[in-house]
Amino acid sequence: MTTFPGSPRLIKGALVGVDIVNPLASVVVFQYNPGTMTRRLEARAAGGDGDPGEATRLTGPPKETITLSVEIDAADQLAEANPLATGMGIYPSLSALEMMLYPKSAAVIANTVLSLIGSIEILPVEGPFVLFAWGANRVLPVRISSFSITEEAYDPLLNPILAKVELSLTVLSYQDFSVLHPGHSLFLAHQLAKEVMATLNVVNSAENIVSGLQL
Repeated sequence: MTTFPGSPRLIKGALVGVDIVNPLASVVVFQYNPGTMTRRLEARAAGGDGDPGEATRLTGPPKETITLSVEIDAADQLAEANPLATGMGIYPSLSALEMMLYPKSAAVIANTVLSLIGSIEILPVEGPFVLFAWGANRVLPVRISSFSITEEAYDPLLNPILAKVELSLTVLSYQDFSVLHPGHSLFLAHQLAKEVMATLNVVNSAENIVSGLQL
């Protein structure tokens, strides 16, 4: 993707799966930042419609979903004769993204062994702790609700070399974690930063009003 000479270097968005055992396999940096992103917020109201005294009460932060389209293209790597791209196209990139929805095979095998020896209770396998990074002011814990992959081109070995991924993310708040989980503190810090920015907006709006009255 070409850029104008002298253009500032853009920070790349990313999905980061926090995995102590294999951290490198859980990082997906967006090759090109999406041009648009849709965010939907739904209030967590305390009471139902018509409940007296409950109209303005909230049980927690809003439920937020994020949808965006990501393009993955091996053209630049193929032009540079990158051995990974020439051998497997964008398959490794797609696999890294997909693994954020897979339980670890080691945990699956361990649970299988436990079931074979008659273990009464087997806990569901925990997936990776995923962060959506979109600039310094927006690093959020999320759950990948779903995504669809449209593979649009292939190399002679049928490895995908161009794909578009439609991502749907559910933001996880401090209500979704225990107090000791890092996601709890991370979301709370995000909310505090948002409150500071909202205050800055009020100050700026007040200055605009005063300036308008002086004209």
